[in-house]
Amino acid sequence: MTLSVLVVDDQIVVRAGFAAVIDAEPDMTVVGEAGDGASAVSLAEQLAPDVVVMDIRMPGLDGIAATRILTGRDNPPRVLVLTTFDLDAYVFDALRAGASGFLLKDVQAAELLHGIRVVAAGESVLAPSATRRLIGHYAAAAPDEPAPARDTGALDRLTGRERFVLTLVASGLNNAEIAAELDITVGTVKSHVNGLLRKLELRDRVQATILAYDLGLARANPGTHT
Repeated sequence: MTLSVLVVDDQIVVRAGFAAVIDAEPDMTVVGEAGDGASAVSLAEQLAPDVVVMDIRMPGLDGIAATRILTGRDNPPRVLVLTTFDLDAYVFDALRAGASGFLLKDVQAAELLHGIRVVAAGESVLAPSATRRLIGHYAAAAPDEPAPARDTGALDRLTGRERFVLTLVASGLNNAEIAAELDITVGTVKSHVNGLLRKLELRDRVQATILAYDLGLARANPGTHT
């Protein structure tokens, strides 16, 4: 199966570079390129890509607004956001808008390709250290901003172990790291993660991380952002 990818970036050279790397893969094809959010939304409707590689800062409709529109549609594409700075608070807004993860623009080609494959498979891509700094920066930048209303009763559907795993997911640990922390197998961790996602009606680990912060199960560490 070949993954269809739409590349969105307002810088022509950057966009062409990403497209060339992606198109060189036997299991991927770039079906279109866009230089702004409005064009991305229009092309995505026409081309129905599996994954949209989305820049954030673009003229007109930015990547956050475009992501919100795309993920709000029926059978939405997966959106992988790219950003120049891992402290960019806009990335967290993009995750809230429905993006499946983010990578830095200076990412190695292999990491970008891996990220595309991961989000296409229904998982999420979050760099642990960048995630912690990002959320810390976001919290510090808007400390009085109310969190979106959440169903706190949803947590009652989780077992104690699932709730603890949720806090570890929110801290940026991957399955192997969680397994080491709890002295259990990676397979057991996957079962816990899948169970909590199902019970909380969440799409992926990105949404789980956001929910954990909204409900106060996780806290940004001021010492992690600079």
